[in-house]
Amino acid sequence: MEIPALTGNELEIMELLWREERPLSRSEIIELTPERSWSERSIHILLNSLLEKQAIEVGGFVRTNKNYGRTFVPLIAREDYIVSAVNQMKQSLSGTSKKSPVTAIFAALVQDKDIDDTELDELERMIAERRNRNKG
Repeated sequence: MEIPALTGNELEIMELLWREERPLSRSEIIELTPERSWSERSIHILLNSLLEKQAIEVGGFVRTNKNYGRTFVPLIAREDYIVSAVNQMKQSLSGTSKKSPVTAIFAALVQDKDIDDTELDELERMIAERRNRNKG
């Protein structure tokens, strides 16, 4: 399955769906994103766009007041989206510097002040694991 490119607003909704790990209705999405960058009126457009891109699907229906509303679940795993986004970034950075795109991306991650020692240890573990796989 090809991973679609998502807008920033679509990605905000996807991050919420990934974090909650349960089907969410339109009203729950609005309630759970008080600091969203999109307006409440644009939720229908964003959800329909995510449906068209096959990033989400209708997970079922829930009763809200006197009506029924759809719930939505992601069709794309967060990890798969991240891999796809990094691969797109690698392609767009390819040939723009003497440094390889992978090295540039990794350097940016390592320099990020929000990355703590635990995450750096995990990166080191992954690198060591990959080196061992290459040897064997």
